[in-house]
Amino acid sequence: MLDTRPLERAMLAAFAELTEGPVADLGCGPGHLTAHLHSLGLDVFGLDLSPAMIALAREAHPELRFEQGSMTALDLEDGALAGILAFYSLIHMAPEELPAVFAEFFRVLAPGGHLLLGFYAGDDPEPQKFDHKVTLAYRWSPSSLADLLGKAGFAEVGQLVREPVEGERFLQAQLLVRKP
Repeated sequence: MLDTRPLERAMLAAFAELTEGPVADLGCGPGHLTAHLHSLGLDVFGLDLSPAMIALAREAHPELRFEQGSMTALDLEDGALAGILAFYSLIHMAPEELPAVFAEFFRVLAPGGHLLLGFYAGDDPEPQKFDHKVTLAYRWSPSSLADLLGKAGFAEVGQLVREPVEGERFLQAQLLVRKP
């Protein structure tokens, strides 16, 4: 996927450059982005709710650490992470669940730590439901999601919104925030 997505590569590279210390790829799926962040020099591990995804990640990237767990209750000390990647891993969460998730992210990030979110974007200020190949998902306006992150204590660093390419239905967005 990254081979044909230069803007995503650029945001991941910026995230890697800004981040010094342990990083969690939350909702890591088969581990391809965990491996990419590792190739950029980060001390990264992957976490996913699905045992099947963790098995695939471990098989594809045996040199990296992958754990099964939930991003809603991270088994980490307060301030344990320098960075969190949540790339399209929050799209299936109902909007009312996100404040608690963002509070959990804020808890485990050290001051100065960064969070990079990837998500489907839209222009409507309210989250928009849509049918995803797995289950119901949501699109967010970047400004609405940034506001929600701000309420959790995060400060926006930057955002990227790009037009869909072949095979994509919606705008794609990345939002980079920092814990002050």
